[in-house]
Amino acid sequence: MELSSSQKTSLVFVGAFLTAGIVLSTMVFPFWNLIREDIYEEVTILTNNDGVCYVETVDTIPKTIEDCKLKSGDVTTIKFGEGLAWATIVEP
Repeated sequence: MELSSSQKTSLVFVGAFLTAGIVLSTMVFPFWNLIREDIYEEVTILTNNDGVCYVETVDTIPKTIEDCKLKSGDVTTIKFGEGLAWATIVEP
């Protein structure tokens, strides 16, 4: 089976497109940037607003904790992803 000129051109274009996609996905935006490191920190609850607590962490990004039963001023350990604005309470 012989490919026509337009089919060959299309095949080259698709190959170049796939190659560019692979290069961009590995060099410019690496997959491991999607996987964030978990950080554990002991914090003081600033406020509890109807089950949503707010805390301040060392990365200066305020964190929200949903389904929080702690009161303002309580100290607890939280877990959060690097650079994210939400956290979870770590049970002892």
